[in-house]
Amino acid sequence: MASKYTEEQLNSLDRETLTRLFLSQQEQLENIDHTLQLVPEQMADLKRHRFGRSSEKHETEGQVSFMEVDGKIVFFNEPEAVAAEESTEEPENVSRTRPKKKQGKREEDLDGIPVVVVEHSMTDGELEDKFGKDGWKQLPDEVYRRYRFTPAKIEVEEHHVKVYAGKETEEVIKAPHPQTLLRGSLVSPSLEAAVINAKYVNAVPLYRQEQEFERYGLHISRQNMANWTIQCADRYLAVLYDYLHEKLYGYHVLQADETPVLVNKDGRPAGSKSYMWVYRTGRMYTERQVVLYEYQKTRNASHPREFLKDFNGVCVTDGYQVYHTIEGEREDLRIAGCWSHARRRFDEAVKALPKAKQKDSRAYLALTMIQAIYREEKQLKDLPAEERKNRRQLSVKPWWRLISHGFVKTFRKCRKKARRGKVSIIP
Repeated sequence: MASKYTEEQLNSLDRETLTRLFLSQQEQLENIDHTLQLVPEQMADLKRHRFGRSSEKHETEGQVSFMEVDGKIVFFNEPEAVAAEESTEEPENVSRTRPKKKQGKREEDLDGIPVVVVEHSMTDGELEDKFGKDGWKQLPDEVYRRYRFTPAKIEVEEHHVKVYAGKETEEVIKAPHPQTLLRGSLVSPSLEAAVINAKYVNAVPLYRQEQEFERYGLHISRQNMANWTIQCADRYLAVLYDYLHEKLYGYHVLQADETPVLVNKDGRPAGSKSYMWVYRTGRMYTERQVVLYEYQKTRNASHPREFLKDFNGVCVTDGYQVYHTIEGEREDLRIAGCWSHARRRFDEAVKALPKAKQKDSRAYLALTMIQAIYREEKQLKDLPAEERKNRRQLSVKPWWRLISHGFVKTFRKCRKKARRGKVSIIP
């Protein structure tokens, strides 16, 4: 806390001491003033996190492009940059019309669905009463279609396995029959498949499945469904999981992420935070997608280190330091950043500013450049890998260089100082 002087003490100080004291007070006032200027931005950022939308949509007045004009790199306002080379004629006003409905859409929707023909006819007597004897002829049928939905049907399979024994020997044999999914249990493969699909595909909790079965007159408790699922996962799905884990090592590019989950019963107090780690193949492997989840109690580096121990290639992740720690331990693993996470900090910086100042900020300019990269990537996504790589060198790499050299270092510096309260979070 600054010292407090009385009028008598100030009068007794020499001029040099008064000058130093004044400069010190002036510096303190500047720091206080700057801190107060940060408060509105910090409050806006806190309000946005608590009450605002989670969308990170970035809107610009026009597309931002990268191209070369007369040997010069043009990063912004492509239409204006090449306007002189194009025709000066003004475009004609084009009236907007409602798009026509796609022909054959209904036939396309119904294709492959079994058709049950239901005929509606009149008896000969009814027709004679209306038209007289032989006074009518049959025209082509009027045909209309409706979806028919058949609710789930519950049946009990009662397997009778024939047992045979030799008359002269004590040998006993049984007729061939399918093995039970879980010995001594009423669960069948079709029933367990329905439970897993409802739970993990349609996100229907077990207690709601229990209520649905009750409406069908079937008494299956959620405890039974939970036990069936756990045992089947251990006996059958674990083998498939390990097989896919081995297959995962054969890919060159993987993606990894982790997200917190709350678990009530795992030996710790209820509500303790655990983590679900996910590893998956890249989008380019369209015919052989592999997605594997791994539950862990912590976010420790030992989990991805063990999971990726035999993987050689590139792993795309967010900015979590654990992945970079593992990369530093190995020479055959490379960690690549994620643009969605990289742009998030710029988006937070823009939204902390008043709307009138947003478009003039450097963070907004960085978002616009990243949006241009997204647009270029969208145009290249369906190309073969080698061609996509070559095109990226021409259309994406210049954007990356501009962002990396002009914005990332400045932004990191500002964010670091902002946490110490020395500078605005807006670069």
